[in-house]
Amino acid sequence: MSKWWKERIVYQIYPRSFQDSNGDGIGDIPGIISRLDELKELGVGVIWLSPVYKSPDIDNGYDISDYRDINPKFGTMADMEHLFAEAKKRDIKIIMDLVINHTSDEHDWFIKSCDKDSPYRDYYIWKPANPNGGPPNNWTTFFGENAWEYDPKSDEYYLHLFHEAQPDLNYRNPKVIEEIKDIMRFWLKKGAAGFRCDVINLIYKTSFEDGIHRTAITGREHFVSQEGMHKILQELHRDVLSHFDCFTVGESVFVSLRDAKMLSDPEREELDMVFYFDHLQVDRMVEKYIPKKFNASKLLRILTKWQQGLDWNAVYLENHDQPRIVSHYGNDSEYWERSAKLLATLLLTLRGTVFIYQGQEIGMTNFEFTNISQIDDLETLGVDRLLKQFWIPQSLRYKMIMPCSRDNARTPMQWNAEPGAGFTTGEPWLGINKNHAIINVEEQKERTGSIYRFYKSMIGFRAISNTLKYGEFAPVYSDKRVIAYTRTIPGEEQFSVILNFSDKPATSPFEGSLVGKVVVTNVGRDTYDGNLAPWEAVVLKVW
Repeated sequence: MSKWWKERIVYQIYPRSFQDSNGDGIGDIPGIISRLDELKELGVGVIWLSPVYKSPDIDNGYDISDYRDINPKFGTMADMEHLFAEAKKRDIKIIMDLVINHTSDEHDWFIKSCDKDSPYRDYYIWKPANPNGGPPNNWTTFFGENAWEYDPKSDEYYLHLFHEAQPDLNYRNPKVIEEIKDIMRFWLKKGAAGFRCDVINLIYKTSFEDGIHRTAITGREHFVSQEGMHKILQELHRDVLSHFDCFTVGESVFVSLRDAKMLSDPEREELDMVFYFDHLQVDRMVEKYIPKKFNASKLLRILTKWQQGLDWNAVYLENHDQPRIVSHYGNDSEYWERSAKLLATLLLTLRGTVFIYQGQEIGMTNFEFTNISQIDDLETLGVDRLLKQFWIPQSLRYKMIMPCSRDNARTPMQWNAEPGAGFTTGEPWLGINKNHAIINVEEQKERTGSIYRFYKSMIGFRAISNTLKYGEFAPVYSDKRVIAYTRTIPGEEQFSVILNFSDKPATSPFEGSLVGKVVVTNVGRDTYDGNLAPWEAVVLKVW
């Protein structure tokens, strides 16, 4: 069934890094409004807005102290209402980041909950020390630390799966669920068209026993994708979401295909789609900070699992938590432009709702971090501390964590070649990549053959192609460097997509590889003979 959120391109904005309007070095809502025409020109139909709520900014807005107010760094509620109105004029919808696994420890609910006699005590997860003293169990956080924080005032511990300033909410308490419903209604009535639901499959904790000891995130078997989560999501859908023309996408960590099916099955009425991470961990071992050699064949196997396994996919290669894809899977030096276009071809020929992260459309690269003092990201700092405990030398720690740091995606948007990259006239909150003098929107909008123009062309092509939006996905060939797949509407149309993920020439030796008219190319060819240049992407119309 066709729905607007299946047809439109979603563009994620990380507000503090997108556009600064007042010279304080921090992006803001008026800055976003000033760029709406450019997003419309690119072909964007939906904006996913990372958190703009009131927050002490311990974790860049993912620690919310008031869900119904705006962080003064970003503007005012009047600015937010103006953004909704201006986006609507351009037929651009906005989805909000719904962060409801945890709040800030400065949220009024938590402040009140520190009193054992308060009716808000049960809004959070409080436990006494274990019989031997110390934390209630052995769980650890996503930032590599103990998951329990002691409160001397009430002589108990509270749970935080992330930073200690981000206490987890207690979804066994029906009052918490009602509070969340009211928050969702508030934003949907303001003009939001849905939600990206942060770490949504962690909200329900089944038990509080010790977990199986792991190097990272001990205890996860007690809080990842637990059955109680599904009942809560169904209730939120029934009582709130079903009454609005909106959609939801859930960030789901450690999610299996089975769990993802349950979360996004239309018949179950929970979420419309989920973000998973398998396809971005092809060159990673158990955790993302331990690299291994990239294998294109493995990438195709993973893509096939999700493309064929889910009714509808959330298709993405970058977001605020991932390194820049051209630095991750591409070649950000000799073949920077060509590999960025290959990755754009991959992204925009998969089945599902496409999500583009700010700067991806111009091939922004990872930042050249040289020192931990340049890092703002809590996760990176936590992993550095954890590795240091294992006596791993600083040089090796940096080699492991810097290419994967979330801050690689959070450096300011590169609008032009000026000193502040067109992002700010002040001192930016996070370092601006020096290559903004070469890689920027202004230069690429004017230059024929740029990455920006390639993205715009591919977005336009997808917009008029039901086959690329809704067609069946089938793998046809893969090896360590090359993958090929088809997108088909039986009896109507078929495309073959052939991609060479390497610095070396290759071939695509599969039946039908030479058949069809070239409709997309990143090397400027008119015909295809089965040979591939380094980092070549080609799409053939077979019939």
